[in-house]
Amino acid sequence: MSHEGIRIINLDDARREQQAEQPLSPDAITPAKVKVDITGGTGLAIDWKDGHHSAWTFAFLRDACPCATCHESREADGREPGVPKPQPVQIFPIYTAPARPLTAEPIGRYAIKFKWNDGHESGIYAWEFLRRLDETTQ
Repeated sequence: MSHEGIRIINLDDARREQQAEQPLSPDAITPAKVKVDITGGTGLAIDWKDGHHSAWTFAFLRDACPCATCHESREADGREPGVPKPQPVQIFPIYTAPARPLTAEPIGRYAIKFKWNDGHESGIYAWEFLRRLDETTQ
């Protein structure tokens, strides 16, 4: 008996793929207000023109970095954006400062870029990426 053409899918993965394929309205991917709380360290919050509100911690955003290197690393580990890398068990764990941007700067009218305290700065967080990230993590 042949099982060719049979594909087993995870319903959560199927939902994410379907949402990623759906076009978003211009108001859904256009921020009305962006708040980056570097001083308080709370994270990024966006009020979108369509009335939706999104908020992320800096740790989540660092683990969701959209750059090619981070994306490939997540794919190799089977992690979703925002899921941290598993840390090796250590007898004496070394302190690592929480992810926090040193700077945040707009990239044109379509994105924001962070320079992280771990030296990483190649991820460009497009508004559409952030809105889709919010939609798939709810």
